Amino acid sequence: MIGLIQRVLEAKVVVDGNTVGQIQTGILLLLGVERADTEAQAQRLLERVVNYRIFEDSKGRMNRSLLDVQGGLLVVPQFTLPADTQRGNRPSFTPAAPPEQGKQLFNYFCAQIQAQGLELQSGVFGADMQVHLINNGPVTFWLKT
Repeated sequence: MIGLIQRVLEAKVVVDGNTVGQIQTGILLLLGVERADTEAQAQRLLERVVNYRIFEDSKGRMNRSLLDVQGGLLVVPQFTLPADTQRGNRPSFTPAAPPEQGKQLFNYFCAQIQAQGLELQSGVFGADMQVHLINNGPVTFWLKT
């Protein structure tokens, strides 16, 4: 499972002209599911995302997590993240999970966030989405389980 996280001042996802998810300070997570991914990997990625120390402390060091700052989490499904880009000029999506598996793990991931009582907003699986964000830093990390 792949998570591209961005520390944001604000972010939102728009589908068909309607805002379907929006946060202020927090993390925008682009979530990619690979064929071999399981619920255990989704759980591990979730733990990493909410505990990853990318927010500044009082000394200006990235030493605080999403949990520490009580920020929002905007999760956007992105099937292009697992693409194989090693050869040629066209990506191969062979490594990506089939849509049914991707949707199941995306939904599982979001349900686990809600079970922890965290502020969750999300995009829509399989939809054509426009993602708007103000990246704070910029700070962006690639997490893989």
